[in-house]
Amino acid sequence: MAIAELTLSSKNYSSWSLRGWLLCRLAGLDVREKMVALDNPDNRAELLLLSPSVLVPRLTHEGASVWDTLAIAEYLHELYPDAGMYPKDRIGRAHCRSVSGEIHSGFTNLRSALPMNLKVRHARFPIFSGAKPDIERVETIWKECLEVYGGPWLFGDRPTVADAMFAPVAQRFLTYAVPLSQEAARYCQTVNGWPLMREWIEAARAEPDELIELETEF
Repeated sequence: MAIAELTLSSKNYSSWSLRGWLLCRLAGLDVREKMVALDNPDNRAELLLLSPSVLVPRLTHEGASVWDTLAIAEYLHELYPDAGMYPKDRIGRAHCRSVSGEIHSGFTNLRSALPMNLKVRHARFPIFSGAKPDIERVETIWKECLEVYGGPWLFGDRPTVADAMFAPVAQRFLTYAVPLSQEAARYCQTVNGWPLMREWIEAARAEPDELIELETEF
């Protein structure tokens, strides 16, 4: 049987790599990680221009090559429908897909103002005013999901595709000490304590500091 391969970039900086990896782990798919060179020009475009589909993440599996996070989610759900990647009921699945698609395609100001960096924590951080509507929208999404489905995850008692998609956002909020409602702050801690998230963070912290300049480019 062919081994699935997941192409990734920086674990410290790449939110898209994190999403793809979490999706594979949610599905229960064992993958061999292939890291692209950090000095690769296309990889820098993924990090600096915040494109969701340049080179990473890319899942190669049994002849298929899938290089977009939502495409990876749908591919894995098709292969492993019992893995619980989406809610069981039709309405819940539609809601999960909608909020996952929203974070996938928008929130550019949030991404540029608060780039992912898992190695640092700021006690205080000046937040660009243009990012505040994005932050408010994220809080609204989380509040609605947690109220409707009961938490502690966005769609109930276990993580779904939506949690994988919003995990980098939760980490950004923690990194930059973003003021949040009590409910949103609690959800950030839920994500931060997720064993899969802890595994990724540990690997990110062990990563060489080859992209220090990213901290000053936004």
